[in-house]
Amino acid sequence: MVTIVSGSTAQLPTGVESALASYRHKVFIEALQWPLPDMDGFERDQFDRDDTLYVVARELDGEVCGCARLLPTTRAYLLAEVFPEMMNGAPVPRSHEVWELSRFATMPVGTPEPLPREETQARRRQLLGAVVQAALARGATRLILVTVAGVERLMRNLGVHAHRAGPPRAVDGKPTLALWLELDAETCRALGVPVASALVMRH
Repeated sequence: MVTIVSGSTAQLPTGVESALASYRHKVFIEALQWPLPDMDGFERDQFDRDDTLYVVARELDGEVCGCARLLPTTRAYLLAEVFPEMMNGAPVPRSHEVWELSRFATMPVGTPEPLPREETQARRRQLLGAVVQAALARGATRLILVTVAGVERLMRNLGVHAHRAGPPRAVDGKPTLALWLELDAETCRALGVPVASALVMRH
């Protein structure tokens, strides 16, 4: 398994934020070929702020091997600013109880062979579990994310409580949608997060 660290840029261990930006470049720009700004080998955007919460997975040698970004929907965030049409006519979330999940990845970089399927699934579950715990600790009851259809299948394979906010739309030729992730007992059990964590936040 990998180790997980989380926090704002100021709270992350020294060097982790720059290593994370480099990892995001390798995954989202180089491997997945997303049309994102290339900042000399780093991937950052206007939503990487002082209050942005990062969840970072690292190998035992400290190399970044997974990431996620959490943004409060009470401030500017990706879905609201760039993809509001994904809500299918419903208003974009604006609540202390809803956070946006973006830049979720568990793709290893710099390794000669792909990870076995079981290890890949275990890493996804571990990282998403850490994301859920971090969101719950900040009062969230739901996550919203804009993602390709394949991630919807990934979430369901993990057993979490995920459902669409609207039908898929083509973005850069790929079916893309807004997906709700409920931070409830079903999701917590699927990810090995103490169910009490979710229940306490609702009282």
